[in-house]
Amino acid sequence: MWKKNKILALIVVFLFAFCIARDIFIKSLIGSVAGSVTGAPTRIGGFSLSVIRQTVEMTDFKMYNPHGFPRDILVDIPKISISWNLGALLKGKIHLKEIDFELKEVGMTENEEGKLNVDSLKITEDKKAGTLEKEATKPAKELAIQIDLVNLAIGRIVSKDYSVKGPPAIKVYEVNLKKSYKNITSVQQLVALIISEPLKAAGIRGLKVYAASMLAGVAAMPVAAVFTFAGKDYTQASFDVTTDKAYNTGLEVLKQMGAVRRENKTGGVISAEVSGAKVTFRLKKLNDASTEITISARKLGLPKPEVASGVIYQITDRLK
Repeated sequence: MWKKNKILALIVVFLFAFCIARDIFIKSLIGSVAGSVTGAPTRIGGFSLSVIRQTVEMTDFKMYNPHGFPRDILVDIPKISISWNLGALLKGKIHLKEIDFELKEVGMTENEEGKLNVDSLKITEDKKAGTLEKEATKPAKELAIQIDLVNLAIGRIVSKDYSVKGPPAIKVYEVNLKKSYKNITSVQQLVALIISEPLKAAGIRGLKVYAASMLAGVAAMPVAAVFTFAGKDYTQASFDVTTDKAYNTGLEVLKQMGAVRRENKTGGVISAEVSGAKVTFRLKKLNDASTEITISARKLGLPKPEVASGVIYQITDRLK
Protein backbone atom coordinates (compact mmCIF):
# COMPACT_ATOMS: atom_id res chain seq x y z
CA MET A 1 0.00 0.00 0.00
CA TRP A 2 2.83 2.37 0.91
CA LYS A 3 4.52 1.75 -2.45
CA LYS A 4 1.26 2.38 -4.33
CA ASN A 5 0.73 5.66 -2.49
CA LYS A 6 4.31 6.66 -3.23
CA ILE A 7 3.88 5.89 -6.95
CA LEU A 8 0.58 7.78 -7.02
CA ALA A 9 2.22 10.77 -5.32
CA LEU A 10 5.08 10.71 -7.83
CA ILE A 11 2.59 10.62 -10.73
CA VAL A 12 0.71 13.61 -9.30
CA VAL A 13 3.96 15.56 -8.82
CA PHE A 14 5.07 14.67 -12.35
CA LEU A 15 1.75 15.79 -13.89
CA PHE A 16 1.82 19.00 -11.87
CA ALA A 17 5.39 19.75 -12.97
CA PHE A 18 4.51 18.90 -16.57
CA CYS A 19 1.55 21.31 -16.57
CA ILE A 20 3.70 24.11 -15.14
CA ALA A 21 6.48 23.48 -17.67
CA ARG A 22 3.91 23.30 -20.49
CA ASP A 23 2.32 26.61 -19.50
CA ILE A 24 5.70 28.32 -19.17
CA PHE A 25 6.74 27.05 -22.59
CA ILE A 26 3.50 28.14 -24.30
CA LYS A 27 3.58 31.52 -22.54
CA SER A 28 7.13 32.07 -23.78
CA LEU A 29 6.13 30.96 -27.29
CA ILE A 30 3.19 33.39 -27.44
CA GLY A 31 5.42 36.24 -26.24
CA SER A 32 8.00 35.38 -28.91
CA VAL A 33 5.39 35.26 -31.68
CA ALA A 34 3.89 38.60 -30.61
CA GLY A 35 7.35 40.16 -30.49
CA SER A 36 8.25 38.70 -33.89
CA VAL A 37 5.07 40.03 -35.54
CA THR A 38 5.34 43.54 -34.07
CA GLY A 39 9.06 44.02 -33.42
CA ALA A 40 8.15 45.14 -29.89
CA PRO A 41 9.17 43.49 -26.58
CA THR A 42 6.32 41.55 -24.96
CA ARG A 43 5.77 40.19 -21.46
CA ILE A 44 3.03 37.90 -20.12
CA GLY A 45 2.48 37.78 -16.37
CA GLY A 46 0.27 34.70 -15.94
CA PHE A 47 -0.80 31.85 -18.20
CA SER A 48 -3.21 28.96 -17.68
CA LEU A 49 -4.33 26.34 -20.22
CA SER A 50 -7.12 23.80 -19.67
CA VAL A 51 -7.40 20.91 -22.11
CA ILE A 52 -10.61 19.63 -20.52
CA ARG A 53 -12.43 22.99 -20.73
CA GLN A 54 -10.56 23.96 -23.91
CA THR A 55 -9.77 27.42 -22.53
CA VAL A 56 -6.75 29.65 -22.08
CA GLU A 57 -6.37 32.58 -19.71
CA MET A 58 -3.56 35.12 -19.77
CA THR A 59 -3.03 37.96 -17.32
CA ASP A 60 -0.86 41.06 -17.25
CA PHE A 61 -0.05 41.06 -20.99
CA LYS A 62 2.18 44.03 -21.76
CA MET A 63 3.80 45.09 -25.01
CA TYR A 64 6.41 47.85 -24.90
CA ASN A 65 7.58 50.36 -27.48
CA PRO A 66 9.81 49.12 -30.32
CA HIS A 67 13.48 50.08 -30.59
CA GLY A 68 14.09 53.81 -30.94
CA PHE A 69 11.39 54.88 -28.47
CA PRO A 70 11.24 55.37 -24.69
CA ARG A 71 10.36 52.15 -22.86
CA ASP A 72 6.72 53.10 -22.35
CA ILE A 73 3.69 50.82 -22.57
CA LEU A 74 2.39 50.20 -26.10
CA VAL A 75 -0.38 47.77 -25.15
CA ASP A 76 -1.59 46.88 -21.65
CA ILE A 77 -4.10 44.01 -21.43
CA PRO A 78 -4.77 42.86 -17.84
CA LYS A 79 -6.79 39.81 -18.95
CA ILE A 80 -7.23 37.69 -22.07
CA SER A 81 -9.72 34.79 -22.17
CA ILE A 82 -9.67 32.30 -25.05
CA SER A 83 -11.99 29.45 -26.05
CA TRP A 84 -10.30 26.99 -28.44
CA ASN A 85 -11.14 23.88 -30.43
CA LEU A 86 -9.22 20.73 -29.48
CA GLY A 87 -10.53 18.76 -32.48
CA ALA A 88 -9.16 21.30 -34.95
CA LEU A 89 -5.76 21.28 -33.21
CA LEU A 90 -5.54 17.50 -33.61
CA LYS A 91 -6.06 18.05 -37.34
CA GLY A 92 -3.16 20.52 -37.51
CA LYS A 93 -5.21 23.73 -37.35
CA ILE A 94 -5.54 26.46 -34.74
CA HIS A 95 -9.22 27.27 -34.30
CA LEU A 96 -10.05 29.83 -31.61
CA LYS A 97 -13.79 30.11 -31.10
CA GLU A 98 -13.74 33.33 -29.10
CA ILE A 99 -11.22 35.73 -27.55
CA ASP A 100 -12.06 38.36 -24.94
CA PHE A 101 -9.56 41.20 -24.53
CA GLU A 102 -9.80 43.57 -21.57
CA LEU A 103 -7.68 46.28 -23.15
CA LYS A 104 -6.79 48.78 -20.43
CA GLU A 105 -4.46 51.03 -22.39
CA VAL A 106 -2.84 51.67 -25.76
CA GLY A 107 0.16 54.01 -25.70
CA MET A 108 0.87 56.28 -28.67
CA THR A 109 4.41 57.67 -28.37
CA GLU A 110 6.09 60.25 -30.58
CA ASN A 111 9.87 60.20 -30.14
CA GLU A 112 12.31 63.10 -30.34
CA GLU A 113 12.62 62.66 -34.13
CA GLY A 114 8.84 62.96 -34.55
CA LYS A 115 8.26 59.27 -35.36
CA LEU A 116 5.27 57.41 -33.95
CA ASN A 117 5.62 54.04 -32.24
CA VAL A 118 2.43 52.64 -33.82
CA ASP A 119 3.73 53.53 -37.28
CA SER A 120 7.13 51.97 -36.58
CA LEU A 121 5.88 48.46 -35.83
CA LYS A 122 6.85 45.53 -38.02
CA ILE A 123 3.26 44.99 -39.18
CA THR A 124 3.27 48.52 -40.63
CA GLU A 125 6.66 48.07 -42.29
CA ASP A 126 5.61 44.64 -43.61
CA LYS A 127 2.54 46.22 -45.14
CA LYS A 128 4.78 48.54 -47.18
CA ALA A 129 6.68 45.54 -48.52
CA GLY A 130 3.46 43.67 -49.26
CA THR A 131 4.09 41.03 -46.58
CA LEU A 132 0.50 41.12 -45.35
CA GLU A 133 -0.74 40.50 -48.87
CA LYS A 134 1.52 37.47 -49.15
CA GLU A 135 0.15 36.24 -45.83
CA ALA A 136 -3.19 35.50 -47.50
CA THR A 137 -1.52 33.25 -50.11
CA LYS A 138 0.67 31.14 -47.86
CA PRO A 139 1.04 27.47 -48.79
CA ALA A 140 -1.63 25.19 -47.28
CA LYS A 141 1.04 23.09 -45.52
CA GLU A 142 1.67 25.92 -43.04
CA LEU A 143 -0.34 25.89 -39.80
CA ALA A 144 -3.66 27.65 -40.36
CA ILE A 145 -5.42 29.86 -37.82
CA GLN A 146 -9.08 30.76 -37.58
CA ILE A 147 -10.58 33.10 -34.98
CA ASP A 148 -14.37 33.21 -35.07
CA LEU A 149 -15.02 36.11 -32.72
CA VAL A 150 -12.92 38.75 -30.93
CA ASN A 151 -14.49 40.90 -28.20
CA LEU A 152 -12.46 44.02 -27.51
CA ALA A 153 -13.17 46.13 -24.41
CA ILE A 154 -11.21 49.33 -25.05
CA GLY A 155 -10.12 51.50 -22.13
CA ARG A 156 -8.00 54.53 -22.95
CA ILE A 157 -5.32 55.93 -25.25
CA VAL A 158 -2.29 57.56 -23.60
CA SER A 159 -0.48 59.88 -26.01
CA LYS A 160 3.07 60.99 -25.12
CA ASP A 161 4.93 63.47 -27.30
CA TYR A 162 8.70 63.53 -26.67
CA SER A 163 9.38 65.79 -29.66
CA VAL A 164 8.54 68.90 -27.60
CA LYS A 165 11.05 70.69 -25.40
CA GLY A 166 11.16 69.61 -21.77
CA PRO A 167 8.98 66.78 -20.41
CA PRO A 168 6.67 64.94 -22.84
CA ALA A 169 3.26 66.43 -23.63
CA ILE A 170 0.69 63.93 -22.37
CA LYS A 171 -2.94 63.55 -23.45
CA VAL A 172 -5.34 60.79 -22.42
CA TYR A 173 -8.34 59.77 -24.51
CA GLU A 174 -10.93 57.91 -22.43
CA VAL A 175 -12.64 55.67 -24.99
CA ASN A 176 -14.47 53.11 -22.83
CA LEU A 177 -15.95 51.24 -25.76
CA LYS A 178 -16.77 47.59 -26.46
CA LYS A 179 -16.65 46.19 -29.98
CA SER A 180 -16.71 42.72 -31.53
CA TYR A 181 -15.04 41.44 -34.70
CA LYS A 182 -15.36 38.18 -36.62
CA ASN A 183 -13.47 35.99 -39.09
CA ILE A 184 -9.81 36.72 -38.35
CA THR A 185 -7.33 34.48 -40.14
CA SER A 186 -3.84 35.63 -39.13
CA VAL A 187 -1.87 36.88 -36.15
CA GLN A 188 -1.04 40.03 -38.12
CA GLN A 189 -4.75 40.79 -38.50
CA LEU A 190 -5.30 40.35 -34.78
CA VAL A 191 -2.39 42.62 -33.79
CA ALA A 192 -3.40 45.33 -36.28
CA LEU A 193 -6.93 45.18 -34.90
CA ILE A 194 -5.90 45.52 -31.24
CA ILE A 195 -3.62 48.49 -31.91
CA SER A 196 -5.54 50.43 -34.56
CA GLU A 197 -9.16 50.13 -33.42
CA PRO A 198 -8.72 52.03 -30.13
CA LEU A 199 -6.91 54.82 -32.01
CA LYS A 200 -9.73 55.03 -34.54
CA ALA A 201 -12.32 55.10 -31.76
CA ALA A 202 -10.50 58.03 -30.12
CA GLY A 203 -10.72 59.97 -33.41
CA ILE A 204 -6.96 60.03 -34.03
CA ARG A 205 -6.45 60.36 -37.78
CA GLY A 206 -3.75 59.92 -40.41
CA LEU A 207 -1.80 57.01 -38.91
CA LYS A 208 0.07 54.57 -41.16
CA VAL A 209 -0.96 51.63 -38.98
CA TYR A 210 -4.51 52.06 -40.29
CA ALA A 211 -3.37 50.78 -43.69
CA ALA A 212 -2.27 47.50 -42.10
CA SER A 213 -5.64 47.32 -40.37
CA MET A 214 -7.48 47.87 -43.66
CA LEU A 215 -5.56 45.03 -45.29
CA ALA A 216 -6.64 42.78 -42.43
CA GLY A 217 -10.17 42.90 -43.77
CA VAL A 218 -11.93 41.77 -40.58
CA ALA A 219 -15.64 42.32 -40.15
CA ALA A 220 -16.84 44.47 -37.26
CA MET A 221 -20.16 43.65 -35.65
CA PRO A 222 -22.40 46.69 -35.15
CA VAL A 223 -22.26 48.19 -31.66
CA ALA A 224 -23.21 51.44 -29.99
CA ALA A 225 -20.18 53.56 -29.22
CA VAL A 226 -20.28 55.12 -25.77
CA PHE A 227 -17.61 57.65 -24.84
CA THR A 228 -17.41 58.50 -21.16
CA PHE A 229 -16.19 62.04 -21.72
CA ALA A 230 -18.25 62.91 -24.78
CA GLY A 231 -19.29 66.58 -24.43
CA LYS A 232 -17.46 67.01 -21.11
CA ASP A 233 -14.52 69.30 -20.49
CA TYR A 234 -13.52 67.75 -17.17
CA THR A 235 -12.45 64.58 -15.40
CA GLN A 236 -12.41 63.67 -11.71
CA ALA A 237 -10.49 61.32 -9.45
CA SER A 238 -10.30 60.69 -5.71
CA PHE A 239 -7.05 60.13 -3.84
CA ASP A 240 -6.24 58.93 -0.33
CA VAL A 241 -4.11 61.97 0.46
CA THR A 242 -4.57 65.26 2.32
CA THR A 243 -5.73 68.35 0.45
CA ASP A 244 -2.33 69.91 1.09
CA LYS A 245 -0.48 67.07 -0.65
CA ALA A 246 -3.03 66.95 -3.48
CA TYR A 247 -2.68 70.69 -4.11
CA ASN A 248 1.12 70.66 -4.04
CA THR A 249 1.23 67.68 -6.42
CA GLY A 250 -1.25 69.31 -8.80
CA LEU A 251 0.75 72.54 -8.80
CA GLU A 252 3.97 70.65 -9.49
CA VAL A 253 2.40 68.72 -12.39
CA LEU A 254 0.84 71.81 -13.98
CA LYS A 255 4.13 73.70 -13.79
CA GLN A 256 5.86 70.77 -15.49
CA MET A 257 3.19 70.28 -18.18
CA GLY A 258 2.56 73.94 -18.98
CA ALA A 259 2.39 77.39 -17.39
CA VAL A 260 0.54 78.26 -14.18
CA ARG A 261 -1.39 81.54 -14.49
CA ARG A 262 -3.03 81.80 -11.08
CA GLU A 263 -2.96 79.79 -7.87
CA ASN A 264 -5.12 79.92 -4.76
CA LYS A 265 -4.12 77.33 -2.18
CA THR A 266 -6.77 78.46 0.33
CA GLY A 267 -9.53 77.94 -2.21
CA GLY A 268 -7.86 74.88 -3.73
CA VAL A 269 -7.93 76.31 -7.26
CA ILE A 270 -5.17 76.57 -9.88
CA SER A 271 -5.48 78.09 -13.37
CA ALA A 272 -2.95 77.05 -16.00
CA GLU A 273 -2.31 76.63 -19.71
CA VAL A 274 -1.44 73.15 -21.00
CA SER A 275 -1.04 72.24 -24.69
CA GLY A 276 -2.74 75.49 -25.67
CA ALA A 277 -5.80 74.77 -23.50
CA LYS A 278 -7.02 76.68 -20.46
CA VAL A 279 -6.91 74.25 -17.53
CA THR A 280 -8.55 74.64 -14.14
CA PHE A 281 -7.60 72.50 -11.14
CA ARG A 282 -10.06 72.26 -8.23
CA LEU A 283 -9.92 70.42 -4.91
CA LYS A 284 -12.71 69.02 -2.75
CA LYS A 285 -11.97 67.68 0.72
CA LEU A 286 -13.78 64.37 1.26
CA ASN A 287 -12.33 63.74 4.72
CA ASP A 288 -9.07 64.34 6.58
CA ALA A 289 -7.21 61.78 4.45
CA SER A 290 -9.11 61.79 1.15
CA THR A 291 -9.36 64.43 -1.59
CA GLU A 292 -11.26 64.72 -4.87
CA ILE A 293 -9.52 66.48 -7.76
CA THR A 294 -11.41 67.92 -10.74
CA ILE A 295 -9.54 69.01 -13.86
CA SER A 296 -11.31 70.91 -16.65
CA ALA A 297 -9.80 71.98 -19.97
CA ARG A 298 -11.03 74.07 -22.89
CA LYS A 299 -9.41 75.46 -26.02
CA LEU A 300 -11.13 78.19 -28.06
CA GLY A 301 -14.29 77.42 -26.12
CA LEU A 302 -14.25 73.72 -27.03
CA PRO A 303 -13.89 70.93 -24.44
CA LYS A 304 -10.52 69.20 -24.34
CA PRO A 305 -11.11 66.16 -22.11
CA GLU A 306 -7.93 64.50 -23.38
CA VAL A 307 -5.87 67.38 -21.91
CA ALA A 308 -7.77 67.21 -18.61
CA SER A 309 -7.29 63.43 -18.46
CA GLY A 310 -3.60 63.88 -19.26
CA VAL A 311 -3.19 66.09 -16.18
CA ILE A 312 -5.05 63.56 -13.99
CA TYR A 313 -2.85 60.81 -15.45
CA GLN A 314 0.29 62.64 -14.32
CA ILE A 315 -1.12 63.46 -10.88
CA THR A 316 -2.17 59.83 -10.40
CA ASP A 317 1.34 58.69 -11.32
CA ARG A 318 2.80 60.98 -8.66
CA LEU A 319 0.30 60.00 -5.95
CA LYS A 320 0.53 56.20 -6.40
